Amino acid sequence: QVRLVESGGGLVQAGGSLRLSCAVSGRTLTYYATAWFRQAPGKEREFVGGMSWTGSSTYYRDSVKGRFTISRDVGANMVHLQMNSLNAEDTAIYYCATNDVRHGTIETGMNYYNHWGQGTQVTVSS
Repeated sequence: QVRLVESGGGLVQAGGSLRLSCAVSGRTLTYYATAWFRQAPGKEREFVGGMSWTGSSTYYRDSVKGRFTISRDVGANMVHLQMNSLNAEDTAIYYCATNDVRHGTIETGMNYYNHWGQGTQVTVSS
């Protein structure tokens, strides 16, 4: 059974940083793409960024490029989202996700992912 657990959310001032983590159990990271999504109040869940199954490529939505970085720790089977220069528009619940497509590509649509964590709240005060 695949399980994802996010951690690291919290309250931060605008301009600050947070590092989110996603612990994956039930399978190894190295064969599947992983992604981060977020959902702000009253808005649809949106793609933030993703990492390929090889770990060698990443892709981000335009609004976080240059500020957010996805990395992974294969030994710990964890994925991280480093968020810098945070602003109020980054306030949301952040989710990590993966799917069952072995050696799949990074997909930006929610429907491509069938394993989700419970989410972690990120609040940026201005």
